[in-house]
Amino acid sequence: MADTQYPRGTVILVGLAAAVVVAIGISELRGILAPVLLTLVLTICAGPVRTGLEKHGVPRGIATGSVILVVFGLLAVFTYTIIIAFAQFVAMLPDYADQFQEIAASITTALALIGIDQTQVESLAGGLNPASIAAAVTGALGSLASITGGLVIVLTMMILMAADAVYVRTILRQLEVTRPHLVAALGAYASNVRRYMVVTTVLGVVQGALNAIALVILEVPAALLWGLLAFLCSFIPNIGYFFAIAPPIVFGYLTGGWPVVVAVVVVYTIINAVVQSIIQPRVVGQAVSLSQTLTFFSVLFWALVIGPIGAILAVPLTLLAKAVLVDSNPDAHAWRPAIGPTAETRSILKADYAASKEQRHATKADSRAAAKRARIPQ
Repeated sequence: MADTQYPRGTVILVGLAAAVVVAIGISELRGILAPVLLTLVLTICAGPVRTGLEKHGVPRGIATGSVILVVFGLLAVFTYTIIIAFAQFVAMLPDYADQFQEIAASITTALALIGIDQTQVESLAGGLNPASIAAAVTGALGSLASITGGLVIVLTMMILMAADAVYVRTILRQLEVTRPHLVAALGAYASNVRRYMVVTTVLGVVQGALNAIALVILEVPAALLWGLLAFLCSFIPNIGYFFAIAPPIVFGYLTGGWPVVVAVVVVYTIINAVVQSIIQPRVVGQAVSLSQTLTFFSVLFWALVIGPIGAILAVPLTLLAKAVLVDSNPDAHAWRPAIGPTAETRSILKADYAASKEQRHATKADSRAAAKRARIPQ
């Protein structure tokens, strides 16, 4: 029988080409896939609530419908709260037109002094006005019709996914006979993403509320909007903090100058450090143990492919891809130390560091003993 194994380089190139084609296809369908993927994550998170209601005697239909309505209601209220807050933000922009012009003039002068082309300087300065900012915000948020259409897709898919969830355990039991690793990977994925999303949501609410309260005290305009933005950005690893803090810094400077800017930076830094660097890792644990490089890349990749929702769902979507492509395939487990979970790798690194430290101490002790012997006359 002829050897049909292809060279590794060929396999890698074909795999990368296939990944590019799939990414482009997903991007073309982002208007449909983004709300569907959001619904999938919401359905996974709400699953235990529905099951718990059924165990307490609530009829299956009522339990499923109640969970769907509550989750969709919260999502709809939150979405339209953001829309109202953005509308108030756009309405207040003209009040700061003169100050934006002063900032634009200062930036234009500074850039001209360091030799930046005048055309580029004028283009940048032209963007620093209320009309351009309002247009950019409106474009990023999307039209009311598109948002409503997305919510309709979410509601419809939640109803259908909740109805199909009744068969999930049976399907997995049937699949386990031939694909045990895939079933185990999907089960672990559901548990991990549920824990991550629930913990991140709770801590995000706390973080957004604390930031909003601090901004109200500092008299920064649109404090509610920036609190909602902080909540959303809490789902974006690594770079969400910078997106959340930028607008309060700008409007803090416009209203109170540098003292307010410093206060905003201090408050946001402390809250972010406590919530995302201390509390969240301890609560989530190894549920989301991806390498830092992969986590950051996943935010960029999914944001490019399916838009802002992709940045928010970057970790759950990357965990899903990892579960299907790596965790479910024993031959691919060799890549896990590089992409996660990283607990074993960190423990090995810690042991190596301890051994290296002990070796250094032993070497220093031997050097001191040798020096002491050299000073003793023979």
